[in-house]
Amino acid sequence: MNILIAERNPDRGQLWARHLERQGAHVTMVHDRDQAFRALADSAPDMIVLALSLGEGAALSVADYAAYRRPEAKVIFVTGSSFFSDGSIFELAANACACLPADTRPQDLAALVAYHAQAA
Repeated sequence: MNILIAERNPDRGQLWARHLERQGAHVTMVHDRDQAFRALADSAPDMIVLALSLGEGAALSVADYAAYRRPEAKVIFVTGSSFFSDGSIFELAANACACLPADTRPQDLAALVAYHAQAA
């Protein structure tokens, strides 16, 4: 399973990556929109963990590019805000399969990634 993590906070991204790697995943981590675009062009992730804090509009542009470049890849959005708590993220990103709070336990995030990767 190939996972792309796009998270501005390197400590949080590493924490997620360690939990996913323990499950046997190969993880690529990026910290901004341009790195995410390059990673999507160079590799074929099965799942994308995408922080909405990536930058103003950056996360949605990454999800949109992923839908074009890697349409089979699903996106799990992670947010520190309650802005998308109404589920509107699913209207904005067709490849969204979940939207989690940033303080979700890393093992729960890893379990959700594994679940959606199997379903895909």
